[in-house]
Amino acid sequence: MAAPLAFGMNGAMDPDAPQDAEEAPPLPPLQPHPLEPGRNCWRIERADQARLIVDAADYFAIVRQAMMTAEKRIMLIGWDFDARARIGPAWHPQFIPANIGRFVLWLVRQRPELEVYLLRWDFGALKALFRGTTPITVARWALNKRIHVKLDGVHPFGASHHQKIVVIDGNLAFCGGIDITGNRWDTRAHEDDDPRRVSTYGAPYPPWHDSTMALTGPAARALDELARTRWLLAGGGELPELPDRPAVWPDGLKPHFTGVDVAISRTQPLYGAMEEAHEIEALYLDMIARAKRTVYIEGQYFASGLIAEAIARRLGEPDGPEFVLVTPQWAHGWLEQVAMDTARSRLFEAVKQYDKYDRFRIYMPFTAKGEAIYVHAKIMIVDDELFRQGSSNLNNRSMRLDTECDVTLDASLPGHDRIRPQITALRDDLVAEHLGVKPAEVTKASEETGSLIQAVERLRGGGRSLHVYEPPPLTLGGKFVAENQLLDPEGPGSAFEPLTKRNLFRRLRKPKDS
Repeated sequence: MAAPLAFGMNGAMDPDAPQDAEEAPPLPPLQPHPLEPGRNCWRIERADQARLIVDAADYFAIVRQAMMTAEKRIMLIGWDFDARARIGPAWHPQFIPANIGRFVLWLVRQRPELEVYLLRWDFGALKALFRGTTPITVARWALNKRIHVKLDGVHPFGASHHQKIVVIDGNLAFCGGIDITGNRWDTRAHEDDDPRRVSTYGAPYPPWHDSTMALTGPAARALDELARTRWLLAGGGELPELPDRPAVWPDGLKPHFTGVDVAISRTQPLYGAMEEAHEIEALYLDMIARAKRTVYIEGQYFASGLIAEAIARRLGEPDGPEFVLVTPQWAHGWLEQVAMDTARSRLFEAVKQYDKYDRFRIYMPFTAKGEAIYVHAKIMIVDDELFRQGSSNLNNRSMRLDTECDVTLDASLPGHDRIRPQITALRDDLVAEHLGVKPAEVTKASEETGSLIQAVERLRGGGRSLHVYEPPPLTLGGKFVAENQLLDPEGPGSAFEPLTKRNLFRRLRKPKDS
């Protein structure tokens, strides 16, 4: 294979990146691959029912309803968890608690055979122990023999447990990007000054866009196995597989898909008894390679040089696909802004050099009054063929360092051609939410222009809409941190590599004709 591509600031060749003595030949095109267990997914299992759930207002209500049907076991696997997070109405006629901490205590009192298992990232839990009434709730949980809590510290230095999985009785599962914690609740309207959008401290917080997937059938049971395995690795002991029984699908929740095969993909770094898995990375590359017309992505970050390389390669093809990324205006927190926002800016500038056919856009959603909507969803839709939802971000950590879990539907699988219209409909629905228009308007504009980018440009306007991303001015310190991947290493080993071997752009070479 040809040497990797590499470029630096302002499109100039990066002097710190490895260079060949002679100009490298062009990389061969990536070949499309079907879903392949053991390479780009862990398992492919049938989902009797499946539905995308957008934003936490709906998710919290649905997962609460699902938990109330539990008889034997609830597994809560997450990156973050706040016992004070409200998942129900402030007042209920049966006096059912609104926040998750008290709700779990109430639930186990109602179900004498129910056991609840909570697993969350250990480092993130340190600050949680000092959140308001959380210490009191944790103490009350500890006194209940049917509520089990473990902190997941089974990961390399600098890594985190990042999966977000909920499983009810082993046969109804939720897998996606939403943690049951504070500052997540919001409706799809993302209204300005919504009085319900307040933190656990009572302070307002900005609009938040997120998503997850509900699944039943063998796919849910596979996610239950994954959750039980993670519990075991974290030192919680072995949990039995529950007897198979029909799942209790939440009332009023209409499935988007029925009787479909679902691929489950993981990122797991090699550590202790944990096997290494880079299925998520492989699937991202395969999905980009398979794209014919449109790649639509919602994500928190755009910080992976590996993904940028794959996109750049497709942009160089005269008949390649277009790429539409929806990201937040800024990452949360100063450190994330330094690392991830700077990496996004630098990679955007780099990738645009390959975009001679004008097929690459990054957009940011804003409310009617111009407030930035934070994008935390992790969704990827390719043409009318591939739909992917999970916990992974487009950054290095999600590819090799953190533990992640994604689920994918593939319309090219035998008997799955029928799901193509629904995949496209979900994409148009998501885009419509960001533009503040009806999904039918997105569909019509896409069909008339033959381009999602042109459809978005036609429908963009004032008020609630998508704004075109423009790289902001960068500090030298931010460039150094991002380009040397100090906070977003490509894997456990790279965290200890000398800076001379780290470079955000080492896979990308300046295009010949630029």
